[in-house]
Amino acid sequence: MAKWFNALSKTREALSFGNLFSGGKISEEEIEDLEIALLKADVPASVVMELVTHMEKGFKEKDGPPRDQLAQVLIDKFGPDNGHDWQPPEGAVEPIVYLMVGVNGSGKTTTCAKLANLAKWRGLKPVLGAADTFRAAGSSQLKLWGDKIFIDTITGQQGSDAASVAYDCIDAAIAREARSVFIDTAGRMHNRGPLMEELKKMVSVIGKRVEGAPHHVWIVLDASLGQNAVTQARVFNEAVPLSGVVITKLDGSSKGGFLFSVYEELKVPVRYVGLGEGQDDLELFDPKLFVHGLLGLEDPPPPPPPAPTES
Repeated sequence: MAKWFNALSKTREALSFGNLFSGGKISEEEIEDLEIALLKADVPASVVMELVTHMEKGFKEKDGPPRDQLAQVLIDKFGPDNGHDWQPPEGAVEPIVYLMVGVNGSGKTTTCAKLANLAKWRGLKPVLGAADTFRAAGSSQLKLWGDKIFIDTITGQQGSDAASVAYDCIDAAIAREARSVFIDTAGRMHNRGPLMEELKKMVSVIGKRVEGAPHHVWIVLDASLGQNAVTQARVFNEAVPLSGVVITKLDGSSKGGFLFSVYEELKVPVRYVGLGEGQDDLELFDPKLFVHGLLGLEDPPPPPPPAPTES
């Protein structure tokens, strides 16, 4: 819980609940203040209106403290299928292919490597595919990560056909008896038509090599962009239907409320969230931990023990 509490501190401070739930009945002025705070934290208007309606009706004492009731309303906004259990889809033929998409600067390449590392520790022997042939450093960045975490990385030349690189990556994975493949793609702005067509081509080519692939298409979103990140995801979802979202930089954002929009507007579950810069700071998304951290429902983590002094 400490990681979530710390990572959501900026959004929690932006909400500034203060003593809102410390008494009994909530005043109209307090409800208005909360409404403004939620909107500033990029919580979608539809969710805000539902919460306001709950507060205006009042909370039933038998259902527990008001903040707990509010938390449950927010938790229910994420739908049933969040996180990721690493089980292959029923009837799928390995290797299981994960295609990572998103815009430049979202942390997509780093996230791709971190996910492959998680798969490795679950016994799902992974291979990394550097299909970002647009940037000069695209392949080398993923290769550096692969070397660091001891995972084979298949790369292509700058300017080469990205779909061909993805195909070769799956070929290599099959030859090496890998169980999972994580393919990094070039960052592309959601409003660039030709690049989106290239992404569609990649999906088609991958499907010809492994039936049913890609089994997962996950978009990486930068939490600091707030609601604008959802706009990006909507266009990607229209081009290549998404099966999951990974949120990066949540610990540095005051707009964490935008996560409610992901399922509210896209009906796409959140799989993982980045709660820091470290190799192990990619956490399975848990709606309850997120909401409790957002509202400050749990006690803050204890301060670190004092450094030992020399006697």
